[in-house]
Amino acid sequence: MRISFVSALRLDIDMHKTRELEMAKALAERGHTITLVATVSKRHFQMLDERINLIPIPIRCVPLISPLIWAGVLLFFLPIHVLVSRPDFIIMDPEISVLSSIPTLIASRLSKVKFILDVRSTPVEVLDFPDRLEEFLFNVSVLVAKKLFAGIVAVTSEMKSQVCRKFDIDQRTAGVWSNGAPTDLFDPQNSLIDSVKLREKFALTKKFVVFYHGIFSPHRALTETVEAIHMLRQKHPEVVFFLLGSGPSISRIEDVIQQKGLQINTIVHGPVPYEDVPKFIGLCDVGIVPAPDIPDWRFQSPLKLMEYLAMEKVTIVSDIPACREIVDDEKCGIYLQSCTPFEIAKSIEYAYINKDRLDGWGKVGRRIIQENYTWEKVGERVEHYLLSIDLRPQKRSALWATI
Repeated sequence: MRISFVSALRLDIDMHKTRELEMAKALAERGHTITLVATVSKRHFQMLDERINLIPIPIRCVPLISPLIWAGVLLFFLPIHVLVSRPDFIIMDPEISVLSSIPTLIASRLSKVKFILDVRSTPVEVLDFPDRLEEFLFNVSVLVAKKLFAGIVAVTSEMKSQVCRKFDIDQRTAGVWSNGAPTDLFDPQNSLIDSVKLREKFALTKKFVVFYHGIFSPHRALTETVEAIHMLRQKHPEVVFFLLGSGPSISRIEDVIQQKGLQINTIVHGPVPYEDVPKFIGLCDVGIVPAPDIPDWRFQSPLKLMEYLAMEKVTIVSDIPACREIVDDEKCGIYLQSCTPFEIAKSIEYAYINKDRLDGWGKVGRRIIQENYTWEKVGERVEHYLLSIDLRPQKRSALWATI
């Protein structure tokens, strides 16, 4: 199949570009022709995998303005792409660019291209104008997809049910594509030596390291985790919290570290290339995914949890459907009763007390990923869903009669 991914993702800036790139690679490995249409903030970006045809659209990052420019570009680009490249499927995110697909849908009568809406998250915590605008565009996107697209997919079965109920969509026509982890990259044996060197570099050889990587978001309980480290410091001074990444909460995190005098017990490290992340995960004793039980996280498919498990790291996780779906009741997950500093401290202490058992528990996590959440498995599910659409009677005849 010829499959095009169209995303406003900024390939040279966004930290959450892993899913698009890995899914594209997985489908390319299955013999499909893959094109990725995405934005870049600079004109030069090198796609490391030569099997993926990259069409980078240079658009500078300007809040509220960049999405409008992106939608305008797609308004002219998509019909040309469809007529020249003749993809079988175009997969898009739910945002303003979906409106730009409508002229292309008319052109698709000639090329038979099918559009798929890929829902990775739903609007939550709608508090101000940008949030309300995002919610409005999301709703419009799903309504357009319901009427005009060939399919809609979500990142988890719970999110699929949520979207289908809200928009009265037949759940039998919707699909689920979870996130995944590349187990060849996230292999503890491959990064063992580098991880030991990193522990020595950061003076962590005799420490018990709790690790988090990704975006420092105010909706994640990261400051609460720092406060939990403060609660443990007297009893367990060797416990260290290592944060890898960046984000809007970094100032608040650093303020708490300063106020509590936790410079020795907390390390904040800037982002590193994706291929270097495994060796940083390898330096820790346990990972942590402190996602409060709020709509932001309840029905997600947490990439970092999959990456920790692939690296055979027991992970402290919130007791929410997103984590339960992956870990279930296996020992590789230590569940938080809540994301308060006290509960986080209690879970970290439990991991510390059982530190001699963590290696054995962690091996279960890698098995879970290998059996269910490799990108190869995800790519297979994507392929099956797209093939099922080819076998499904299309509803376009009634639509074109009304246009």
